Amino acid sequence: MPETKKLSLEPYKGTRDFYPKDQFIQNYIFGVWRKVAERFGYLEYNASILEETDLYRAKSGEEIVSEQTYSFTDRGGRDVTIRPEMTPTVARMVAQKRKELSFPLRWFSIPNLFRYERPQRGRLREHWQLNCDIFGVDSIEADVEIISLAYEIMKGFGAKDENFVIKLNNRRALNRLFSEMGLDEEKQKTFRRLLDKKGKIPDFDEQAKAILGKPFNANLEPDKETSELMQKLTKLGITNVVFEPFLVRGFDYYTGTVFEMYDTNPVNPRALFGGGRYDDLVGIFGVEKVSGIGFGWGDVTTRDFLETYNLLPEYQPPVKLYICHLENYLEAANQLASDLRKQGVNVAVDLTSRKVSQQVKTADKENIPFVLVVGEEEAKSGKFKLKNLKLGKEVVVNQENIISSLQIS
Repeated sequence: MPETKKLSLEPYKGTRDFYPKDQFIQNYIFGVWRKVAERFGYLEYNASILEETDLYRAKSGEEIVSEQTYSFTDRGGRDVTIRPEMTPTVARMVAQKRKELSFPLRWFSIPNLFRYERPQRGRLREHWQLNCDIFGVDSIEADVEIISLAYEIMKGFGAKDENFVIKLNNRRALNRLFSEMGLDEEKQKTFRRLLDKKGKIPDFDEQAKAILGKPFNANLEPDKETSELMQKLTKLGITNVVFEPFLVRGFDYYTGTVFEMYDTNPVNPRALFGGGRYDDLVGIFGVEKVSGIGFGWGDVTTRDFLETYNLLPEYQPPVKLYICHLENYLEAANQLASDLRKQGVNVAVDLTSRKVSQQVKTADKENIPFVLVVGEEEAKSGKFKLKNLKLGKEVVVNQENIISSLQIS
């Protein structure tokens, strides 16, 4: 027989396994995202992770499609891509149902996204991302709200203003500058992509000169729209906002305000989130334009940020009570658990025949806060010794008093 290849115990490169404690943190992050988005009146939507590749060719940029996507030809001969971002999908959805939807539209989603890139701190090949978008508002008020929403999410995580900064720029202002520099549309696109990497590549000046034909020495100031946006945010108490003249954002579809948020601690150099205005995106589907602005906020950078500032919650399993039992009393333990579950308590029963001390160790290892033991005496009397494993305290309770005695934090 041919030698069988040994299967790897590791997840696919650039992806993660979520053991219960990891999933607890993931659920916490999603919970804050969802709670604050809903507080601002945003409605949750979702879609398939598969899209036709042409959707990304049209507006995300050829670099995304040719270098960073998981694309393939399906059995029907169609070019398909596992989504690398959500904005083209939501634009398609809005275009499809635009006659039935009520504007302004506030939507959010927490999609699973995939990009084929080199895994490193803050960036993996698979991640989850909060996407929040407003459609149908042309004015700067939508820009103000979407950034205010992001700011309040940071507050929801417990972040202080000095922990993060929101950087702003405007693609319209950049495009005007590039036109004044004599760049045609193709050169503008090439230079935008180079400018997006400024500070990350050592030979930026040389590459810029090759495109422009001269050194790039622009001394940029905030345009009128960006200045107004910063003033409106300041009035709302959002003062950790700065003008970043070389902020571009990599996608081709941005048309106005662009923004990114950064941790002020250099240990996390990547943007926590980024977004901007894309007033032409819905129109690529051959329908009338619908203005839009939104952001994407990744879970990987979020977790890095929360760890850096000790803002992660302490792990608490959903199970509040672990029922142990003596030999021949498993059935009684299961009956007690069934009665308590009907009253809304999360209960786990040890299904083994191990010593009670070993059963209790399992509960302690799983961070389950309470245990009780069912044996002959308990089955006859209906009284149980309920132990708080954290405090090491034990009380005797009747079955009807178990729930009131569970000090659920």
